[in-house]
Amino acid sequence: MMRLMQYPELAQPRALLSFLERCVERGVSAFDHADIYGSGECEAHFGAALKLQPALRQQIQLIGKADIVPATQDRSRWQVKHYNTQAAYLTEAVNGSLKRLGVERLDGFLLHRPDPLLQIDEVARALNDLVGSGKVGWLGVSNAELLHCQTLARELPLRCNQIELSLQAQETVWDGRLHAMESEGLHVLAWSPMGGGRFGANLQQALEEVGAALGATANQVALAWLRKLPGKPVPILGSLRWERIEEALQGAELRLDTQAWFYLAQAARGHEVA
Repeated sequence: MMRLMQYPELAQPRALLSFLERCVERGVSAFDHADIYGSGECEAHFGAALKLQPALRQQIQLIGKADIVPATQDRSRWQVKHYNTQAAYLTEAVNGSLKRLGVERLDGFLLHRPDPLLQIDEVARALNDLVGSGKVGWLGVSNAELLHCQTLARELPLRCNQIELSLQAQETVWDGRLHAMESEGLHVLAWSPMGGGRFGANLQQALEEVGAALGATANQVALAWLRKLPGKPVPILGSLRWERIEEALQGAELRLDTQAWFYLAQAARGHEVA
């Protein structure tokens, strides 16, 4: 939902509600939020749409994230962008998201970025309290390295790690981190699974070649490349244009063989495997 406010066709709550209902009808039921998306406007607009049809809440999953403080929201003299994982801040952030969304519970809540000043005991108490109070269903992290996950998992029941993952950002595929997260029981959520629409010329050509051979679009092939990875990462689509969502849904059953997977990886990396 990061770019929700950038879609004029969804600017009215009624139009957004129709979009959400259409998503649910097609089996798309999880919506990824963060308190900084649109400086809170994305959550508030989403909440205004939900208010028109409260029963829809039972059919969707809401994921929230917090701990990034933009410079414009820093109340100190320094006006610096920073991370804040203090208990009071995280509790306030969750309460703020709940109020803007007009709901009583976030199905999932993620620490948005690894905070070098994070105090594990304090964070664990705060997040466990939020789960115990019913305001949060399950917990996860975002953009975290394996050591962050392992350390926090000693104190918290982490379900997932949301990371950048695509043909354009495939480092975790090769250095063992993806396998390690799977072995730790962490489900991977892949943000920017289409590389922000910035696939290079060689990769775009390879995607189109594979797509032509399989009767699929280049975008469907790029998502199929992700689905073949260990642990079956879940792509978080950034586009809210219905034609993009429908394209992804229509290609959901597409499967790549091993050679096609490596052909695409090679095109993206610029070299063959050793």
